[in-house]
Amino acid sequence: MMDYLEKIVNEEQLEDLLSKPSAEAVEMFARIDGDIMFLGVAGKIGPSLARTAIRACDEAGVSKKFYGVSLFESDEQQKKIESLGIETIHGDLLNTEFINSLPEVKNVFFLAGMKFGSLDNLSLTWAVNSYLPALVVGKFKNSKIVAFSTGCVYQLVSVESGGSLETDSPEPVGEYAQSCLGRERMFEFGSIQNKTQVALIRLNYSVELRYGVLVDIATKVKNNQEIDLAMGYFNVIWQADVNDVVLRSLEHCESPAKLLNITGPEILSVHQVADDFGKLFGIKPKFINEETKTALLSNSDLAYSIFGRPKMPISQVIKWIASWISDDKKLLGKPTHYEVRDGKY
Repeated sequence: MMDYLEKIVNEEQLEDLLSKPSAEAVEMFARIDGDIMFLGVAGKIGPSLARTAIRACDEAGVSKKFYGVSLFESDEQQKKIESLGIETIHGDLLNTEFINSLPEVKNVFFLAGMKFGSLDNLSLTWAVNSYLPALVVGKFKNSKIVAFSTGCVYQLVSVESGGSLETDSPEPVGEYAQSCLGRERMFEFGSIQNKTQVALIRLNYSVELRYGVLVDIATKVKNNQEIDLAMGYFNVIWQADVNDVVLRSLEHCESPAKLLNITGPEILSVHQVADDFGKLFGIKPKFINEETKTALLSNSDLAYSIFGRPKMPISQVIKWIASWISDDKKLLGKPTHYEVRDGKY
């Protein structure tokens, strides 16, 4: 049994933990050719994903150039990403002239997407989630592309089912999820049309100490807010495990595009997780509504057969989050809206 830190004391320690490469990732980067580009690098996952890749290359003793492309929110954000050893490129990926001006690289990670507020600006949601992937797969038709998608393309399924499989037909609910299926279809089209090797990562949900479903539930418990049980079950996976699998997916890109569900092995109960946080906080959680028989759940057995199972137990993450929130550490303030059942984000 592994020994884990009792608590994570600051963001520096957290970011170091999230970006520690696995031995398998180090070995992969020693094998692969070419430089690497992260499109949409400034989001929640981008910085730690990029840093993991850089650290893996350092440990492997190989030299690669790393590019990070984004509409950075501030000079400070851009400089922080540059400090990791990334050459940043500031620009709007929806601008065809800009995207066509980007340097050619062999390995591309696509992290751009729009979810929150998508209902308020549906045309932009479709542009970012469906039109932009068409531009990207056209520009980088000679590259390997690992693109983030979402488990939201599946329908709600029963807990007893064990979660949706990659072979299940997608039945997206709401325009956000529909636009994400559009993203996949554009990458699939480019993959078939130009024999571009692509891996599509259907992720739900990544968690760390500053955001994610677990933070959403913990925050409500701590603040004595009601917790809606209508979406009573969910999957999560520690972000460092996400980073590892996403990076290693470079060696599993295919034409036609390969689909991979990425999530944790457990189907977690909202009620039980809230009770766990309640015990750690010394607070009795408040609940509304009752568990529905279906939820947004994915089965990651295919990914486990390729990469192995996630290394970080969610029980440990729950303890870390409770300590983090109790110590009033920084949160990103970006709720996941995991409880949404009608696809309206």
